Amino acid sequence: MSDKMRWRYGDTNPVVAAVDSDTVIEIGDLLWQDTDDAKPASDITDQGTETANQTALADAFLGVAMQRSRSGDTAPVRVAATGVFEFDCPSGTFELGDLVGADENAGGDALLNQQVDSVAAAAYAIGRIAKRQASAVTSVLIDIRSTVMTGGVEGSTPSA
Repeated sequence: MSDKMRWRYGDTNPVVAAVDSDTVIEIGDLLWQDTDDAKPASDITDQGTETANQTALADAFLGVAMQRSRSGDTAPVRVAATGVFEFDCPSGTFELGDLVGADENAGGDALLNQQVDSVAAAAYAIGRIAKRQASAVTSVLIDIRSTVMTGGVEGSTPSA
């Protein structure tokens, strides 16, 4: 996926996160914190099911990348911990406050870095729908909440 600025409005409460030199991050990627480094959602080790992968991301969700990091780069990147972002999603309708998490790839073995989907419980969520969509759409506005920086979506379990 290529860089795509997904921020639409609201305070981003940015943080600066370290990145390993072999990690590639694009603007707009959903990021998680792996010990002391930011990594894209697709880098989470496959947990065996989509909900287990979504839970792993939600537990360590850092935010949305506002800067890129190419292979070999060692400079930290700016990450939005809050704010309203527009993400692609499978076609569907959405109500205000609906829970969303990262979507999984077609192979069922990794999360997508820049696509979200409805989730059934806060434990899988990285945000909530910020604009009602009564007709089927393929992109949504979501209000993200970093678990690492803000405690995550209400009802979720912050990382240890």
